[in-house]
Amino acid sequence: MTATADVTALEHVLRERHSCRGFLPDPLDDAVIERILGMAQRAPSWCNAQPWRVTITRGAATEQFRTALRAHMHDTGSAPDIAFPAAYRGIYQERRRTCGYQLYDAVGVAHGDREASARQARENFRLFGAPHVAIVSSDAALGAYGAVDCGAFVTCFMLAAQALGVASIAQAALTAFSPFLHGHFGIPEDRSIVCGISFGYEDTAHPANRFRTSRAPLEEVLAWQG
Repeated sequence: MTATADVTALEHVLRERHSCRGFLPDPLDDAVIERILGMAQRAPSWCNAQPWRVTITRGAATEQFRTALRAHMHDTGSAPDIAFPAAYRGIYQERRRTCGYQLYDAVGVAHGDREASARQARENFRLFGAPHVAIVSSDAALGAYGAVDCGAFVTCFMLAAQALGVASIAQAALTAFSPFLHGHFGIPEDRSIVCGISFGYEDTAHPANRFRTSRAPLEEVLAWQG
């Protein structure tokens, strides 16, 4: 019975978690954040290296970062520590477009309205109004495998947050300004910034939170052998 309850609870958290794009300004208690981190710390990693390090803002520090980032983004081009995808092809491009169209439909951006879509994209750098952001970095010497381990940590972080009633969104967009992030947060140059996670309580009335993405059926991702 315990195993059944565990599976049911996990399935529920997986179904309910979604990328939140509109937050309430209310901050979380430190104890809640530490509980999320404590659960996320159970993430698996190669040789138990645990390469992730996390910088989390709260209060005035979040507002200072939000303001500084939005000012900085107008002065420089994209410079992520980890290269962005070379291309989205085939089904990956289709899924990306579908997600974008769902978001635009939810917030009332007409297809082809580049000014409005750019305005919505800039919400990334307002952290969607979240009261906290976590900046996740990896030891650069671990390369892709360190980033993969950090991906496991990010997943565990977001699932733990969801289980505690806290919304979140992982943001690769922030890493476009990695040199700025290194300087602003004092993150050493021998660490690669993997992503940000904006988090807090969801604004359930925000139109950007009214859609959900789909998942591919198993036959699209599974290849049996034997």
